Amino acid sequence: MKKGSSIYAIFFIAILVILLGELLSIEAVTCNVMELSPCAPAIISSQSPSSACCAKLNKQKPCLCGYLNDPNLKPYINSPNAQNVYKTCGVPTPKC
Repeated sequence: MKKGSSIYAIFFIAILVILLGELLSIEAVTCNVMELSPCAPAIISSQSPSSACCAKLNKQKPCLCGYLNDPNLKPYINSPNAQNVYKTCGVPTPKC
């Protein structure tokens, strides 16, 4: 192996190690709709969402499509008030 190509190989391996470390440090999200209970007042009665609501909503982002697939939850997750909560909290509206 040439000296130049070994430097690239070492660089490539270092990048892979860094990326793998980042992936392993990502916190797993447990999808539990009850985690969004701080958002209930904002979704049901159009109050402004609390900071606790926004924090929980951000953590539950990966779960929103699953909640939309539940016919019992879809009316709440897809409601106009929920759209306002997403916007206020800076969470993109789920596109599933």
